[in-house]
Amino acid sequence: MSLGQVGDFEIRLLKVFEAVVESGGFSAAESELSIGRSTISTHIANLEDRLDLKLCRRGRGGFSLTEEGVEVYELMKELFAALDGFRSGVNALHVRLTGNLRVIASDAICMDPQARLPEAIAEFTAAAPEVNVLLDVKALNDIERMVLNDEADIGLIPFHRQLSGLNYAPLYADQFHLYCSRAHPLYDSPNSDALLEQVLAAKVVHAGIHTSPEVGSQLADMNKAAISYFYEARLAMILSGAYIGFMPDAFVQQQVASGELRALVPETKHYALEIVAITRAHGKANRARALFLESLTGMTEVDRV
Repeated sequence: MSLGQVGDFEIRLLKVFEAVVESGGFSAAESELSIGRSTISTHIANLEDRLDLKLCRRGRGGFSLTEEGVEVYELMKELFAALDGFRSGVNALHVRLTGNLRVIASDAICMDPQARLPEAIAEFTAAAPEVNVLLDVKALNDIERMVLNDEADIGLIPFHRQLSGLNYAPLYADQFHLYCSRAHPLYDSPNSDALLEQVLAAKVVHAGIHTSPEVGSQLADMNKAAISYFYEARLAMILSGAYIGFMPDAFVQQQVASGELRALVPETKHYALEIVAITRAHGKANRARALFLESLTGMTEVDRV
């Protein structure tokens, strides 16, 4: 016979069994359980019937467990430990959120209007006012390492690869075009096949890391002459007039509106880069992290709809 559902009745019988084993016998368990020996004996008999196993021996030789009784006792301890863990976990859900939440963003994501990070921080701090949000900016590879090593709770990065130790939540996509400044010789050139040839020969400043196959494809036939990872520094290189380079449209919209920058061959030279929130795939639950991620994805989800 196999054991069916384990309910409250079986749990009560197992508690009696636990007291008997840890007291060393039926008589010794009477004061522990505040019930008589005959009632204890009935409970143990009911448990043995439920399990279809002989759990203990009692008689002139004293109290002892059978081999099956020893095994059931060990399994029972695992069951009670799991129940205690469940109870503690549920109780923890009612505890106020405190401490620090460490958020690390790549480059200009913090102030990208599509990220809506200020709004997400405002919503989070209203829901968890006792949690301090620590926000910093790092290079992409550093952010991945910090999240994997539990040095940061959430990382905001351009998606470029899938690491087994991380979870990825899509936020939005940045659109990139190839820009030159008013000081560059190509600024006044009309878009044409001839301009494309000149673009391919012009010096390009780029991030210097592999971000996606699409980005690699766009740069493959170009004159990669300088490296500048951070957008602000790359923009300064482009504004010098010595280089052209890909920039996210949202980041340079002010310079485009003022005429300081123009997009070169926009139908040909462009790509999209998905921005994601990364978190550790393993480790204990983090309610503050989950709440902030919910705020962040909720903000960007509204924009995507």
